[in-house]
Amino acid sequence: MKRLKAIIMYDGFGFAGYQIQPNARTVQHELEKVLTKMHKGMKVRVVASGRTDAGVHAIGQVIHFDTALQFPITRWQRALNVQLPGDIRVLSVEEVSSDFHARYGTIGKVYRYKWGLGDVESPFKRHYVVYAPGFNPDIQRMREAAQLFLGTHDFTSFCSARTEVIDRVRTIKRLELIENDEDELHMVIEGDGFLYNMVRIIAGNLWEVGIGRRDPSEMSEMLAAEDRKRAGKTAPAQGLYLESVFYVD
Repeated sequence: MKRLKAIIMYDGFGFAGYQIQPNARTVQHELEKVLTKMHKGMKVRVVASGRTDAGVHAIGQVIHFDTALQFPITRWQRALNVQLPGDIRVLSVEEVSSDFHARYGTIGKVYRYKWGLGDVESPFKRHYVVYAPGFNPDIQRMREAAQLFLGTHDFTSFCSARTEVIDRVRTIKRLELIENDEDELHMVIEGDGFLYNMVRIIAGNLWEVGIGRRDPSEMSEMLAAEDRKRAGKTAPAQGLYLESVFYVD
């Protein structure tokens, strides 16, 4: 038996999320369905670095699974891609030690959130970028507010009230607002870990700062309150991308 690590990407629009759910199409189900077929009906469990919600995309999701197949490592990527649906693709596969764990071994992640700043919503991007026609956000104010999230804080105010994790202290190493040439504004955030809906709630509050509904200083007040009711709305799912996951070398 050997353990394989794979980096995958997927378009979240057609999925009810990553994690298997009853009567719903999920990324995990599609992966395990293909692997079970390759293993002649033997169930293969896939473990990911973390789940993503319905509509959320991934560019660098990491998974692992165990296999007894005597398959050359160089053939795994193609073997999976020819059987997976078109909205999931395997970028790389490598053999790792048996103690590697895609979820519990993570030491950091990067997420990207995308807003469209054009006056007209592109029909080709509506599932991948969040538009708010008529708003012209003050990006400098958003950057000012973003600085207040850097460092180590209790993020209770910025996670879903349904979060079951007791320790809600996380460290944010980078939080940038980047304009690109396609009339888009991207929020790139890197941290040692993220709570349920944490990135989308931060994005939602930064957007409210940008359009003048909140003052940048309120971010510090929200963090100190440790109360989800004190923070603003959760940003829509389709703008969020899991970009990369880090592990100890």
